[in-house]
Amino acid sequence: MIRASDISKGTFLLINGQVYACAEREYVNPGKGASFVRLKLKNIKNGSVLRQTNKAVDELEECSVEYRDVQYLYADDENYHFMDNANYEQFTIGIAGEEEKRDFLKEGEVYSIIFWERQAIDIKLPTKMVFTVKEAERAERGDTVSGATKPVVCETGLKVRVPLFIKEGDRILVNTETREYQERVN
Repeated sequence: MIRASDISKGTFLLINGQVYACAEREYVNPGKGASFVRLKLKNIKNGSVLRQTNKAVDELEECSVEYRDVQYLYADDENYHFMDNANYEQFTIGIAGEEEKRDFLKEGEVYSIIFWERQAIDIKLPTKMVFTVKEAERAERGDTVSGATKPVVCETGLKVRVPLFIKEGDRILVNTETREYQERVN
């Protein structure tokens, strides 16, 4: 059990037999009355969002999860396929509810997977990843308005807006949470 006031972003909770990850947390201490916590929880299985308000002293059931580093193999119509390099065990995670992560998965790369009760339930992406630009429009002289950007397509199909000087073949650093360009990588 965990007190509502101790819950932070990324904490896993068990609510009505379903695993939820805390996506947002707001601690409110009004001038009059007891303090409370507003939570935005994401269902790991289906991606649905649950908004919940609890008194700061309420106790919720915390879910203990395990993280394992595994290699991404491929995706088919319904699942992402992974393999544990230590014992060559293969397993899948359903694409439903995880569609936005497809753009960040590269074959052969190692990712951290979250397991609950020996079942793979979620993919934990690194905060920043490096991608190679596969398609980029050519920038023309005179297009240099302050902060000008153009769309590019990376090797996984990820679409990102980048500065005009980025060209095909360049490697760029992308924030996986905001899906925004960070910098060019040498």
